[in-house]
Amino acid sequence: MILVTSSKIGLSVYKYMFMFFINMDEKRTLFENKYRVESFRLPNRDYGANGYYYVTIKTKKGNHYFGHINYKKMILNKLGRIADKCWQEIPKHYPFVCLDKYVIMPNHIHGIIFINKSQNDVNVETQDFASLQIQNNTTKQTNKFGPQSQNLGAIIRGLKIGVTKYARSNNIPFGWHPRYHDRVLRIENDELNIKRRYIKNNPMQWGTHND
Repeated sequence: MILVTSSKIGLSVYKYMFMFFINMDEKRTLFENKYRVESFRLPNRDYGANGYYYVTIKTKKGNHYFGHINYKKMILNKLGRIADKCWQEIPKHYPFVCLDKYVIMPNHIHGIIFINKSQNDVNVETQDFASLQIQNNTTKQTNKFGPQSQNLGAIIRGLKIGVTKYARSNNIPFGWHPRYHDRVLRIENDELNIKRRYIKNNPMQWGTHND
């Protein structure tokens, strides 16, 4: 008969739970003895290339900063209206962007961004929606996909900075999740229309999955 002490059982349970949460929703790899979150983005994808991109941008810890759902309709509060305004103003700062379906939810934003650059597009975008001017005189390594101020990441950063700056200047508690989720949509298998319907129905589905 083998006796197992409670301390050993506790250690085993702790180890199991630790590994479970490590792998539950984000892929991590061990680097320099520390776990780091791997990117969900396609490694060989140019995220400044023309195409439809479905994005989900979450708030910090899922806090309900943008309003609430009432009878299956989204009711925006003050900061929610600012987030909505910043989203709608994306094409002002990035003229090669066309906005498709989107929705502001209590703790996240779903939206479809269509990047449609022409051969004559020039560098006219701003760093963010609050006209934040950042001077950077350091030498940067050339990216194989071209200027990184004209890609999806720059667009999302601009949106985030604009909302954050407003919140801070008006003493409104607020924070973003450090990452965002994106998916390149394929038109040929109706993926674009599927996401459009999902966004449209998102407020009506609130409470069943909250995303």
